[in-house]
Amino acid sequence: MIFSKKIAKQSFEEDLSSEKPLRSIAKALSWRIVGTLDTLVVSYFVTGKIVLAASIATVDFLTKLVLYFFHERIWNKIKWGK
Repeated sequence: MIFSKKIAKQSFEEDLSSEKPLRSIAKALSWRIVGTLDTLVVSYFVTGKIVLAASIATVDFLTKLVLYFFHERIWNKIKWGK
């Protein structure tokens, strides 16, 4: 059944189907590497300057890494679709 009326009262440690924070970090890092390479290439094509493109890609990497980590943690708490 997709929607269960039963609400589980388990902590993260007790919920074995939950994703661990370290896995969320690894996923965030791997995805950000892909995304940052894309940002670097696009920024270089737009600006024509590798130093500026690298600056943009660095800021993009750091901010989106943090955002993605918290995005994953929030979605991990949502029971829908599990």
